[in-house]
This record gives sequence, structure tokens and C-alpha cells, in this order.
Amino acid sequence: MQAWLEWVVRGLVSRPEQVSITAVEKSGTTHYEVRVAAADMGKVVGKHGATIKALRTLLEAGALNQGRRCTLELVEVPPPA
Repeated sequence: MQAWLEWVVRGLVSRPEQVSITAVEKSGTTHYEVRVAAADMGKVVGKHGATIKALRTLLEAGALNQGRRCTLELVEVPPPA
């Protein structure tokens, strides 16, 4: 699931080298933290949150097919100083 998620998010953003995904396993659920550059946040969120909602839905559906549970959180990376 993480490889698929990384592939999709990298395809959406202008700075794919700044995309990082961390998986944390808690209580039988995998929590994915996706970090992107501040300038790319809007591309991942989409209009009215449509893109991030679609990503969450597809991730959850794929995980259920494998008998797992997943969540997705988008975390902004601060710009370099």
C-alpha cells in the first residue's frame, strides 16, 4: 500500500523528491503520514478536499481487500530556512 501511495502522491506534486511517507502501525491499523512541500499541499488536497478524499477512499478500499485497515494524514513540510 505504501508503494502505491508514494507513486500516486509523487505524480501529483511539483517536487516529488520532497515527498516522504511514514507508516506507523497502531492497534491493527496502519497510519500513513504523507509529507509534501508547502507549495504542493494544494495539489494533494485538491478543490474542496476532493483529491485527498479520493486518496483516502482508494487506500481504505485497497487495504480492506487485503484484510487490513489504513488511515492517511497529510503533514506539511516547513520551507527550508
